[in-house]
Amino acid sequence: MSKKTIEQKWDAKHYDERIGYVSQLGVGLVELLAPQSGERILDLGCGTGDLAQQIAQRGAVCVGTDYSADMIEKARDKYPDLSFRVGDAERFRLEEGEEPYDAVFSNAALHWMKRPEAVIESVGLALRPGGRFVAEFGGSGNVGAIIEALTNELDRIGVDWKARFPWYFPSVGEYAPLLEKGGFEVRYAELYDRPTPLGSGEDGLNNWLLAFAGSLLSGIDSDTQREIAVNCAAALKPKLYRGGEWIADYRRLRITAKKK
Repeated sequence: MSKKTIEQKWDAKHYDERIGYVSQLGVGLVELLAPQSGERILDLGCGTGDLAQQIAQRGAVCVGTDYSADMIEKARDKYPDLSFRVGDAERFRLEEGEEPYDAVFSNAALHWMKRPEAVIESVGLALRPGGRFVAEFGGSGNVGAIIEALTNELDRIGVDWKARFPWYFPSVGEYAPLLEKGGFEVRYAELYDRPTPLGSGEDGLNNWLLAFAGSLLSGIDSDTQREIAVNCAAALKPKLYRGGEWIADYRRLRITAKKK
């Protein structure tokens, strides 16, 4: 197996049909953002655009950006009246003549970005002075049981998963100082447990693996991938399967910060 970083590939159709809980659980973060009529807000890592649409329904002008062209194509199809663009948050810059934003919003995206200082720089450059950054993403210990089961399987078949681990799950103590160093005043930061039903009954865990573990499973033949999924389910069922439903061990880091 190559030690080169393998890119996570996104399937917008699978995401909308099987992973809809991501956007549904982001509604509370929109409430925390409290978008105001006429504000310009950037949705960083917007996926297929559901939360950008909710922000726009509050009267704000919302622009969505995502690294995945497939996600952006789906967002444009669903919400043709909104503006979406493909972009890498680690390198995002305002377009020529584009005004800075009043707020940057991000739900369930920053843990895919393994250069947090670069992301924070992008957010700062996108905001006006006094603008706010409101985000929630996977924090320290997020899906720890799932990761343990999956990496045990990868160890068993000799895959160097450390070289392709796709996530960044910081603690408050790690992330808040990066914001302060990047020119933000941290107003609120919390790491909390959020057990998350995966839906789809027995298929919930497999749908999660298909959506989010692509870089870890890349290059492994389909029969072995199915074996890995079966073995993960067997290991995790006593911990995470209750009442006919998989309940993932999510831990989220929620922050609000103001650009100085």
